[in-house]
Amino acid sequence: MHASDSAPSPSRAALVFGGSRGIGAAIARRLAREGHEVALTYANRADKAAEVVARIRADGGQAIALQADAADPHAITAAVADVIARFGPLHVAVVNAGIYEGAPLAGFPLETLDRMLVVNVRGVFLAIQAAAGSMVDGGRIITTGSNTAQRSGSVGSSVYAMTKAAVATLVRELALDLAPRRITLNNIQPGPIETDITAGFLDDLVQRNPLKRVGQPDEVASLAAYLASADAGYMTGASLTMDGGYAL
Repeated sequence: MHASDSAPSPSRAALVFGGSRGIGAAIARRLAREGHEVALTYANRADKAAEVVARIRADGGQAIALQADAADPHAITAAVADVIARFGPLHVAVVNAGIYEGAPLAGFPLETLDRMLVVNVRGVFLAIQAAAGSMVDGGRIITTGSNTAQRSGSVGSSVYAMTKAAVATLVRELALDLAPRRITLNNIQPGPIETDITAGFLDDLVQRNPLKRVGQPDEVASLAAYLASADAGYMTGASLTMDGGYAL
């Protein structure tokens, strides 16, 4: 069997959970350039989501934005139903929604712990579940984890690192559930990336990185595009770290 026999072809529906900013926005734009009709979700920044959609359409692609909080199971399933109603069968899903809130152990609020578990773990599981349930055989699911699943090296990042390690484990184990349908499930683990979240401490991140730079969202998007392509048809259950050696 050739790789293309089991892989999604271009010009088919892709859904990016958390696609309004940063890495998610870059992935949405890249998938659109690859020929996919893209739906992207946002939690509360409708303006940012609209900017991504406008940019994709200006480049000749098709895109829509859907409001869906990763903490809301009904919103997740509704987003999947909406993209299918608009663009047809789902071929690619990218689960990028997530939050970071750090604090040292002694003062870590229970509410923050619960919120991060709900969004970063439960939300990822539910998004994979909803996407897979409505995806064509041979589809692609990609999650955005973090290099902190291997090592954060920062006080206050323990809970975030734990949630991203959970994502890596989910991907490895759920890939077995999806393999009979030839749906691949893989996880990208970015390190420091230049986004609005890291804008305040880029210099420190550069100094701590062996390559003496931070990554760009488009670099992560390139890896996502590969994992969504026919060329990646024999890879599943993998976590691919992309951090300039930060976690070494």
